Amino acid sequence: MPANRLLADALALARSGVPVLMLRAGKRTLGNCPDCKDLLCGGRPNMKTAGPCTCPAPCHGWAAATTDPDVLTSRAWAPGWREAAALAYHPGGAGVTVVDLDTPDAVAWARTTLPATRTVPTTRGQHWIYLGTMRSANRVRPGVDIKSLMQYARWLGPGTGPVTALPDPVRALVAREENTTPARPGGGVVFSPPATNWARTVGSGCRHTDRYVRTGLERATARIRSHTETGAGSQTFFVASFLAGLHTQCPGPCGLDTIAHVLVDAATSVGVPPEYAARAVANGFAAAGRAA
Repeated sequence: MPANRLLADALALARSGVPVLMLRAGKRTLGNCPDCKDLLCGGRPNMKTAGPCTCPAPCHGWAAATTDPDVLTSRAWAPGWREAAALAYHPGGAGVTVVDLDTPDAVAWARTTLPATRTVPTTRGQHWIYLGTMRSANRVRPGVDIKSLMQYARWLGPGTGPVTALPDPVRALVAREENTTPARPGGGVVFSPPATNWARTVGSGCRHTDRYVRTGLERATARIRSHTETGAGSQTFFVASFLAGLHTQCPGPCGLDTIAHVLVDAATSVGVPPEYAARAVANGFAAAGRAA
């Protein structure tokens, strides 16, 4: 779809009160600018951990979604529109929750389990739209994601049918996910306040070079952020286990607290709930035999 058509659609949605942003090819949000990369800016005020960032560019994924036409047509957003391949919106900001049904089996399950509501066809299934907001969560059951607060969904049209109030069975999906996610062996997840990014000051006992650690961390966060629809939580576990495994022979300290926070921030930027992201990192570290 031409960029000017996407911008026109975005402005129309914004006028109706739907916060929007652009997506590049592959349904991914645009990468952060250099000042915001790896949350060097501290994050935006509307993120889970509020920060001071006032970057005019469409950084930080869903947190950049807006209804302000001056922002959407600004010079800072212009390069993004030239790269854009699709539109997304922030369901929570629009006061709704999207039940993303990604397979035919998931659609069949919803039809027999959930109250009927407005539906939007997707490439592989359907979005069911409910009025009301809740915490977002990926993979609450096979082929089902919940997108509402701190998450974005691709805009695929207004859908058909009346919008039903958010029902308890949908809320229960996230409650079940919270109760069944494995906890870190031996206790909860507690990380001390991190430095802004990894540096020799926090990894004075690491046997690797600064460049080696930073490059690995950049690739790890990029891998997490590439999973904007599903799988970010499992990728967080994988890269946490891999990175921690690189430090098993270091005399330490290696600054794993800081590495953990960078990974958690990357996961939450694509909609993984903070507590789930923290558990994924902690379990990844535990699997590698290293503690934060």
